[in-house]
Amino acid sequence: MTKTGTVAIGMVGCGFYAQNHLNAWTDLRPEGAILSAVCDRDPARAAQAGAKFGVPHFTDMGKMLDAVNIGLLDIATRMDTHRELAAIAAARGVAAVVQKPFAPTWEDCVAIVDTARKHKAWLAVHENFRFGTAMRAVKKIIDQGTIGTPSWARLSWRTGFDVYRGQPYLAEEEKLVIQDVGIHVLDLARYFLGEVDRLSCETQKRNPKIRAEDTATIMMRHSSGAVSVVEATYAARRHDDPFPETMLEIEGDGGSVILRKGEKVTITTQGLGFEDHVGSPLLSWTSRPWHGSQEAVLHTNRHMFERFRAGLPADTSGEDNLKTYALVEAAYESAATHRAVRPAQWTPRD
Repeated sequence: MTKTGTVAIGMVGCGFYAQNHLNAWTDLRPEGAILSAVCDRDPARAAQAGAKFGVPHFTDMGKMLDAVNIGLLDIATRMDTHRELAAIAAARGVAAVVQKPFAPTWEDCVAIVDTARKHKAWLAVHENFRFGTAMRAVKKIIDQGTIGTPSWARLSWRTGFDVYRGQPYLAEEEKLVIQDVGIHVLDLARYFLGEVDRLSCETQKRNPKIRAEDTATIMMRHSSGAVSVVEATYAARRHDDPFPETMLEIEGDGGSVILRKGEKVTITTQGLGFEDHVGSPLLSWTSRPWHGSQEAVLHTNRHMFERFRAGLPADTSGEDNLKTYALVEAAYESAATHRAVRPAQWTPRD
């Protein structure tokens, strides 16, 4: 694969959130990512997406791969389908980007990674929060040494936005806020502070109409010695709801960085403080309040496309994402056992 060649993109799943992916791939066409086919098990939804984006549509992924020479698959279906679909792609040697959550269980996630390794198939996870403009800006501040060595952080996703309206199945999930959005915030904690030695978690179900937890508070000790607090809830009650933004504050031995609503950042370094505005570009196909999520999806898709085309692993490769998923599993175990838990370690099967 050359660094300048075009790549045929196949989209699997055309539901609510997949629309962000579809529009992002369309925006990336001038860069060589050519949306070439779509697939959804719902015939009407597949046909609608095919017509909207001007590409062939299918209800069976295998038949789509038979009919169209796909270079990179974007699998944005329910997580309980990921293991099967990723295995089909791997067996055919087709590169795949799998939407988060990677799969329902640690065992499923490991199986997906092991199968891809067996077939030497390129694999990544669409973990998009770390690709948002604001998060990239914060990472650059840290990497430049502006605040010194990070030693403490709070990362917060707190909203009362009705997530069940667009994705009603969430109300019936056995696991909810940690696996659905907490996984994003846990990944950000890894992104900024490194790997985790142990964590403790408390969960709550504050909405009586849902099945699983809608609030989680997680404290982690990182291998560097840093400590972070990760908060995630769909049950916040606040007038100035920051949805869909992640708030954070990170302190180091030389200063701090604080990200507030509206992507406003306050930086303190060498005893001096100043404010700035990160600012995400409002793209032609975006609309509030989803613009922040869509912007991150565009950047994630671009990263996946560029890394695949260059023959390099994605930052959120399947293997890397296992480290994030291990934090999700550890959080649920900690909440159930009321003790600190060390995240699982994956050992490659040679």
